[in-house]
Amino acid sequence: MKRRDFIKVIGAGAVAWPLAARSEQPKVRAVGFLGPGYAAATPPQFTAAFIEGMAAAGFAEGKDVVIEYRWADNHLERVPMLALGLIRARTEVIFTISDVPTLIAKGATATTPIVFITNSDPVGMGLVDSLNRPGGNVTGVTLIGSPLGPKRIELLRELVPKASVVSFLANPNNANVEPNVAEAEAAARRLGLQTNVLPASSEQELNLAFAKLGQLKPDALLVIPDPVFLNLREQLSALEVRYAVPTIHYSRENVVAGGLLSYGANFAAMFHQVGIYVGRILSGAKPADLPVVQPTKFELVINLKTAKALGLNVPAALIARADEVIE
Repeated sequence: MKRRDFIKVIGAGAVAWPLAARSEQPKVRAVGFLGPGYAAATPPQFTAAFIEGMAAAGFAEGKDVVIEYRWADNHLERVPMLALGLIRARTEVIFTISDVPTLIAKGATATTPIVFITNSDPVGMGLVDSLNRPGGNVTGVTLIGSPLGPKRIELLRELVPKASVVSFLANPNNANVEPNVAEAEAAARRLGLQTNVLPASSEQELNLAFAKLGQLKPDALLVIPDPVFLNLREQLSALEVRYAVPTIHYSRENVVAGGLLSYGANFAAMFHQVGIYVGRILSGAKPADLPVVQPTKFELVINLKTAKALGLNVPAALIARADEVIE
């Protein structure tokens, strides 16, 4: 073989080898993550649980999957643009947190699979045909939270037996706020309690709501579930102590941040379930065939340090039933 021909063969091989090696690399899949709040305010264990769920389904972040995070920073008017951006980026699955992002994402695409976490009834909202057979391109995890309201009212009454007035802290922009408030009001009436609603959807409005609470002087406060109150948990717990109002939350994370007590599902477990569903969809499953999951276990968490700051004696029977006691 002539030297010139030998060089051509070697040169061709040098080009071919990297191409062959590149073709053997596994495809990295893109997953969208659409949240209504702030990235920094979202408990890191939630995101970690989501990533662990995908890993359990066979997809490791950074190796098999890249996650495209989008946060609305509590400005829901930004959600449509963020959702469209994820669709145009050709993400293969979109994970949506709470009602508004899920409704908007569903309205923006009928083909890209969507896996949600919502506090509302997904059938009533028109997200799915049924819990067992969702149909379409949407499935996920739902709290269907309003039935938990009465239980939280009962816990407040047990904690503050002489209570006669209970305020509700609610985000008026939440799609499910009316049924949640109505359910809690009905439960309060059955116990002979008077109620009023304090609206808040931002940091500033939360301060205004507690200023109003200071005038009304209720005996206790019920936080109606909404991501805003989880994102603002540090501010909310500080106000709770400042205004000396016994408060029940829906999230353990609020109590860890200094709130008095909470009763609700384990959010990290829900994020983990979503991660599993995202992985299954990436493996070929259809959202239409994946049943909407409902938590079956609810946790009671009590912060005794906060109870002491409020001058409140928590009944021993309540402490005994708690799944977690923070001292």
